[in-house]
Amino acid sequence: MLDLTYDAPKPKVITGAKHDWELVIGLEVHAQVATAAKLFSGASTEFGAEPNANVAFVDAGMPGMLPVINEGCISQAVKTGLGLKAEINLYSAFDRKNYFYPDLPQGYQISQLYHPIVGEGEVLVELGDGTARVVRIERIHLEQDAGKSIHDMDPNMSFVDLNRTGVALMEIVSRPDIRGPEEAAAYVVKLRQIMRYLGTCDGNMQNGNLRADVNVSICRPGDYEKYQATQDFSHLGTRCEIKNMNSMRFIQAAIDVEARRQIAIVEDGGEVVQETRLYDPDKNETRSMRSKEEAHDYRYFPCPDLLPLEIEQSFVDAIAGGLPELPDAKKARFMSDFGLSDYDASVLTADVEDATFFEATADGQDGKLSANWVINELFGRLKKDDKDITESPVSPAQLGGIIGLITKGDISGKIGKELFEIVYTEGGDPAAIVEERGMKQVTDTGAIEAALDQIIADNPDQVAKAQQNPKLAGWFVGQVMKATGGKANPKVVNELVAAKLT
Repeated sequence: MLDLTYDAPKPKVITGAKHDWELVIGLEVHAQVATAAKLFSGASTEFGAEPNANVAFVDAGMPGMLPVINEGCISQAVKTGLGLKAEINLYSAFDRKNYFYPDLPQGYQISQLYHPIVGEGEVLVELGDGTARVVRIERIHLEQDAGKSIHDMDPNMSFVDLNRTGVALMEIVSRPDIRGPEEAAAYVVKLRQIMRYLGTCDGNMQNGNLRADVNVSICRPGDYEKYQATQDFSHLGTRCEIKNMNSMRFIQAAIDVEARRQIAIVEDGGEVVQETRLYDPDKNETRSMRSKEEAHDYRYFPCPDLLPLEIEQSFVDAIAGGLPELPDAKKARFMSDFGLSDYDASVLTADVEDATFFEATADGQDGKLSANWVINELFGRLKKDDKDITESPVSPAQLGGIIGLITKGDISGKIGKELFEIVYTEGGDPAAIVEERGMKQVTDTGAIEAALDQIIADNPDQVAKAQQNPKLAGWFVGQVMKATGGKANPKVVNELVAAKLT
């Protein structure tokens, strides 16, 4: 069982400094909404298209073009909020965030500052030491993504690809509840897992569909508890934001190196400046990008081209009624229905495709045995071949067939592994392969006994040793299995060996 710790997280204490310091971390996770069209236009969101191929007039900031809200994006944001146990705001509104950059052709980003579509929620984060705790969500708001500036195609010019411009993002803003690098990565992993189950974001960090801005500050032991009691941020150190992190490993490394940078500044008598920084993985350092802007620096004001968004409670209820089973509930059910350990259930529910494959495999089969085969044999072989579960050459029905043959005693576990390899590389029906290739396990006691008697007769010295030391009886088991081509029923062999050597 998990030890749920809500209000007393174990903070990461930075060692090697003059004093003890603790970390305080908050994350702003940008998740691309899984829709075919953009937030305010019908342009495609397809990844990998030719530069500037997926750009509507409104995305390009053409004069007179007005945005039109994509209802699918609203549905996905509401679904995400419900999956994070968050408050859904029936009234929300869009604002203009004004700044100039070449990949932002409108000269502003349409976002939600004052009235986000989703309010406070929470995420249960499981940690490596077997404990779990809740990280609070402050808000989720919708906004449009910017384009991409390209600086390495020409020594004298930069290029702009506007394909991502206008793509819908959900910005999921946490409270400063996270206390260490590992917990920060675990939080992002859990968010990604939930959204993949919901189908609201594919979580592909390599393509930029999920990225995080990490806010890091340091404080002395006891100061965080003062902040919790008063909600006064003055008890916490000045935070710096590390932008556009798209790797769990880099998130952890960036937090650690940034925390040490801040500690060095403070212990040398300086003051940490609030700013936006970038992480350089090659040098393992953060460097200044720009001073940290406040909301007033962007001159936010209500978007004049969009009316406030008002949704009906029935709209929310319909989405809630269609929510899939989420990871925590599925994990608990796998442990209850299939008798799985916490670890096995966690592995099998880490990804929705893995969970679906396992459940189909275990249908009508032994749950624990099915879990062992999926985790050890299938996952192991797929990892070796650099494939994911969607590319598995073995279907749930085929793997379930192999497990069923083992359970019935038609084949041994060893033969099962040989059969798995055949099905993996050649395909086919497991039961038919066993019959065609004579792989069926020998359960005829008479045939096994005859083989054993011959081995005993040929090895009197080994018999004497085994009678003196029963642990040596395993040698006879191995010889019988060898004599029968590995097809003898191991249970029958062990029973006969034990009886004859007593």
